[in-house]
Amino acid sequence: MMQSIVKGRSFSREQFEKMPIVGIVRGISLEDFKHILPVYLKSGLTTVEVTMNTPDVELLIRYATEEYGGLLNIGAGTVCSLSDLEQALSYGAQFIVTPVVNPEVIKACINNEIPVFPGALSPSEIYLAHSMGAITVKVFPAAYLGADYLKEIKGPLDRVQLLPTGGINLENMQSFLDVGVHGFGIGSPLFDKTLIKSKDWIGLEKHFLDYVQLVNGSKRSKLV
Repeated sequence: MMQSIVKGRSFSREQFEKMPIVGIVRGISLEDFKHILPVYLKSGLTTVEVTMNTPDVELLIRYATEEYGGLLNIGAGTVCSLSDLEQALSYGAQFIVTPVVNPEVIKACINNEIPVFPGALSPSEIYLAHSMGAITVKVFPAAYLGADYLKEIKGPLDRVQLLPTGGINLENMQSFLDVGVHGFGIGSPLFDKTLIKSKDWIGLEKHFLDYVQLVNGSKRSKLV
């Protein structure tokens, strides 16, 4: 059954690697979402996740995949169970993000070649998620323990790509980049509620660009 659901879905790892930020959409209306996606794409961001506990999540994911499926990676977040997974895939999600390590969900994704970013925190959880086949593991909530925590994790687990999520913003991103994280999951700091509420789409694009430029700047410095 799941095979038929995921047939034709595509996640571009190349797009994600180009700008490894997963923008987390939670509690945003469809009308605002329609204005946000074009400026999100224009700014250079490539990957967006809509959480399953967002009102009208099905409408948001379906709209995004229909209008931007070949331009953006569109995924579902807060996937906690196989039931959530089935729903997310039926909506058209191209990748899955979880807040916890659920072996059933991770294995189902891996077996069906669905990109999955499992949420983990402890070294054991991170290793478990990676050992089940997850290429990139979301470390959540990352900001509360700080970049030094991930630096220590990367000592023994240097082969695991870490995606810090939770409390990540322009002020602390560089500290995480300095310890070699692979990318970020960013929610409300990226989708600034004040700018969205005021319908300031030009201001929101500039805000998105601040994140893009910070990541690109770090990439360039590593090439020097």
